[in-house]
Amino acid sequence: MKSGNRPATIFNVAVLVASLGYFVDIYDLLLFTIVRVPSLKDLGVSQTEIDTGVGPLLISVQMLGLLAGGIFWGIIGDKKGRLRVLFGSILLYSIANIANGFVTGTNGYLFWRFVAGLGLAGELGAGITLVAEILPKEKRGYGTMIVATVGVSGAVAANLIAKLVPDWRYCYFIGGGLGLILLLLRISVMESGMFSSTVEDSTIRRGSFLALFNDRTRFLKYLKCVLLGTPTWFVVGILIAFSNKFAIEMGIKEPISPGDAVAFCYTGLVLGDFTTGLLSQLLKSRRKVMIIFLLLTGACVAVYLNLHGIEKWLFYTVCFILGFSVGFWAIFVTIAAESFGTNLRATVAITVPNFARGMLPLITMLFIYLQHYVTYLQSGAIVGTITIVIALIAAYTVEETFGKDLNYLETIKYKLDEID
Repeated sequence: MKSGNRPATIFNVAVLVASLGYFVDIYDLLLFTIVRVPSLKDLGVSQTEIDTGVGPLLISVQMLGLLAGGIFWGIIGDKKGRLRVLFGSILLYSIANIANGFVTGTNGYLFWRFVAGLGLAGELGAGITLVAEILPKEKRGYGTMIVATVGVSGAVAANLIAKLVPDWRYCYFIGGGLGLILLLLRISVMESGMFSSTVEDSTIRRGSFLALFNDRTRFLKYLKCVLLGTPTWFVVGILIAFSNKFAIEMGIKEPISPGDAVAFCYTGLVLGDFTTGLLSQLLKSRRKVMIIFLLLTGACVAVYLNLHGIEKWLFYTVCFILGFSVGFWAIFVTIAAESFGTNLRATVAITVPNFARGMLPLITMLFIYLQHYVTYLQSGAIVGTITIVIALIAAYTVEETFGKDLNYLETIKYKLDEID
């Protein structure tokens, strides 16, 4: 296989475009979290329906879109190219964002959140795959670090814009407009040379999603990559999303805003993604950094669940530190991209983060189920321990991918590929 031309610098158009694409991606995801309640109220939905009906359904529908989109864009990324995904996904969720601003009822809202989920699913994995393949192996960790750091800062931007712009519809319009502007930048981005060389050989079978499950070794490797990301969603989806309830359980007298807790958490995530990316380059290891930060996550969760009677500012400070501790999203997706051959790389890198996100409903179900037998705080502690310990086992046994030559292929069985 020919590797194609590979830029020697991390400051190139592909890194810039992937970074800004993920920025808009995260902007939309967090914006939906922030404006979900006020937008539903504006559409005439009762508080009861927001809490137990349409509100949770909106989240589930978006998650379904993310899962379906992860598979769809993953296959497209390996069959048609990384750039096709970058163009297609940004166009789809930009249109969905703008349409979200025009909805007049819950049915339209549900439909366009599903479409937004479909579009959002492809952005990060395709960007990381492209950056990993065009940069020299000694520098690609810096490239993916920039992508994740710039991208996660979209959450901070979403929180700021939601506070400055009084109308939730205009917040969606801003996100859609940013995405459409970004499409202009993508015109100058070149396709990965590694991928292009696989297209030239018609015997190479690409983008077989089912190939991830027909080989035991390959499946276990894929599963480990998914499990590495679950502690992030336990922290964000349980501890931070329900921070107001946790604060009440711990006797914190001042009211805690989940929106502010999310903002502090994601600010920490920005710093964490930068730190883990840089540290992995300095230590020349992805695995060591994952293990260090998973242990840090465990310690921070233990501190968080024991913040009895503290002041509001200290609570938010711990939310920031918690976010920093789970700021290994860049390393997590980079490991996934580096663990598989060129003909399956996009499929893996795009589906893995979406499947990790998709673990949140299962984590939430376990969290709620345990509350029938233990206290609210104890339930959080048990679920946190399970997710972190499993992730630690995965990190300890996963392949070290730092400096790995990515110019290779996965062997895919003929009959299986015919099913796709």
